[in-house]
Amino acid sequence: MSTEAFPDDPSIPRPFQPTSARAPRLALKTDVVVIGAGQAGLSSAYHLKKRGLAPGRGFVVLDQSPRAGGAWQFRWPSLKLSTVNRIHDLPGMSFADTVDTDATEVEASVAVPRYFAAYEEAFDLQVYRPVKVSVVCERGGRLRIETDRGNFSARGVINATGTWESAYIPDYPGADLFKGRQLHTKDYRTAEEFVGRHVIVVGGGISAIQLLDEVSRVTTTTWVTRRPPEFRAGPFTTERGRAAVALVEDRVRRGLPPDSVVSVTGLPLTPAIEAMRARGVLDRLPMFDEILEDGVRWPDGTVLRADVILWCTGFRSSLDHLAPLVPREPGGGITMTGRLATQVAKDPRIHLVGYGPSASTIGANRAGAAAAKELMASLGLG
Repeated sequence: MSTEAFPDDPSIPRPFQPTSARAPRLALKTDVVVIGAGQAGLSSAYHLKKRGLAPGRGFVVLDQSPRAGGAWQFRWPSLKLSTVNRIHDLPGMSFADTVDTDATEVEASVAVPRYFAAYEEAFDLQVYRPVKVSVVCERGGRLRIETDRGNFSARGVINATGTWESAYIPDYPGADLFKGRQLHTKDYRTAEEFVGRHVIVVGGGISAIQLLDEVSRVTTTTWVTRRPPEFRAGPFTTERGRAAVALVEDRVRRGLPPDSVVSVTGLPLTPAIEAMRARGVLDRLPMFDEILEDGVRWPDGTVLRADVILWCTGFRSSLDHLAPLVPREPGGGITMTGRLATQVAKDPRIHLVGYGPSASTIGANRAGAAAAKELMASLGLG
């Protein structure tokens, strides 16, 4: 799909080059602004259109990425369709319609953006990009969405900004003294760059396991986690999935920060993980408490030399732009309400999809439908 500009007349979109310094700016008035065009944002846009709102007039979709694909376009090249969690179909269009799912060695960073781009075009969702939202605030009884490409006025917002832009690295004493390399999951590209270096992989999630597997094949590694990992035998059934979602949903309805997915679901015992265990790669150590110039130290005085610390410590929801209207609770969370816990309790004009129980791809689809229905009903739009 080609990108669309901010036109002088919002009903007449014109193509532009995203790098153009002379691209026009605009103040546009609409009913709903969707922020983010990943799985959750596209699902929300689809359901808004299905319920009668016209793209570009009744609602607009803003995306800060340079092209379609959400966070998938930035994933590391070795992440293939064969190694990712299942890619759930967006509503109304199958993933298999645009991507050869039998070609499991296709890069996820290529296949998923191709699917998202085809989806945007098929349903004429008219995503505006690249557009970075700086703040959402109150202005004259409406919501003012300020961006680097102009300002929008809306009656409601569906926020689908995900987590990719908010990488989390815990603060440990001595981190600024470390003379080796520190990087986060989002910075990882290939294992070969670590050959000949000892790498400490920190984190107990699925990404940590995947990167530990890759890096341990080319150099020495140490796996460190804050708490002992829990491995899950057997298939991840629908019942297990619902139980996991219910636990996360309960937390956000009480204004608590959502737990990580792995803390609720555990790690699946796949053949790859069994092979890692056989190689001794999963001999996990507890979390160190200090970083030295050339390694790390544990509370008992044990020191391990290291050249690289790879922080696979997850992400936080990218919600700073909503701070004026969506304050955090004392515990750090946001109190949510609505059928699928997408509605902000303190400001029902704002829905968060891809947050809490809707953080998974299948959860994002359901949340997009619920948010579109509830927001339009509350605004009297149908």
